[in-house]
Amino acid sequence: MTTEEKLRHFYEVSIESAKEEAAKAISQYRDSLEAELEKHKKEKKAASENQFKIESENAAREINKALSSEHLHIKRRLSKKHQELEEKLFQEVEEMLKTFLSSPEYTDWLEDKVKKALKAAQGDQVEIYLSSGDEALAEELEKRTGIRPQISQDSFLGGIRAVIPEKNILIDYTLLTLLESEKENFNFDGGLKHE
Repeated sequence: MTTEEKLRHFYEVSIESAKEEAAKAISQYRDSLEAELEKHKKEKKAASENQFKIESENAAREINKALSSEHLHIKRRLSKKHQELEEKLFQEVEEMLKTFLSSPEYTDWLEDKVKKALKAAQGDQVEIYLSSGDEALAEELEKRTGIRPQISQDSFLGGIRAVIPEKNILIDYTLLTLLESEKENFNFDGGLKHE
């Protein structure tokens, strides 16, 4: 083989070897890049999922906060409406009581309460007091019950108060006390849900 042929052969073998090494290096580099790409994709996906989770939790918190605020607002409006209705109801009750005070049934009711107080006294001395607005009924009650009621300096809407001094007992059959008691114990069970 001549020198020229040897050089050509050497050249071809060298080129072939260089091509193989270059192909091998390119293949390794490609594999490395693909591995790096997969790692990058996984990291980005994990970061994206984490960000989505954080944003979802933030959105849920904001929604809950808005719902809580609206719930509180609705409760306040319901409470205000409840108060308005309760006031209106008790105004109507007071009007009905005023109508009752001018009816004949009121005198019958007073008579019944005086008799109950006398029965509770069991023969002991009883002092019966009428509201200052019921002075005109004192004589009629005396005829019906045999006891002359005293007129209180205070107006208690109607009804009687009885005092049994020997037993240190106060019997309160006043409409004002009954009305105040009803207002205090009133429970408005209305609307969509009982709370």
